[in-house]
Amino acid sequence: MNLDVNINIIQYIAIAGSVLFILFIIELIRKKALHEAYAILWLVFALVFLSLSIWRKGLEIVSGLIGISYPPAALFLTLMIAMFLILIQFSIVISKLSENNKKISQELGLLKMEMEQLRKKQTRKRK
Repeated sequence: MNLDVNINIIQYIAIAGSVLFILFIIELIRKKALHEAYAILWLVFALVFLSLSIWRKGLEIVSGLIGISYPPAALFLTLMIAMFLILIQFSIVISKLSENNKKISQELGLLKMEMEQLRKKQTRKRK
């Protein structure tokens, strides 16, 4: 079994994939399907992957600096870090939204209670 892989083709595919991903994120921002604040991490990591795709030696340097002997493993580590940071960002956003929903529903309950009390006072005055 001959596994003769042309590394240039893999590099071109990685570059194309990174560029397409960046364009996809920009299009989501343009269509207002993704808020700019949430897209920052996606764009940062897409640019990191694009730069590592273009500059192959950079991946070897980065992996050497962090003590990983197999450079693609450093790429997977970067991917995992990116996913964890994005998940943390989403958890923060969800927590804030949950807290806001709780406050809004409590305020709505208080307003309903006040309206009922006002209606009762008005019906008493009419009698």
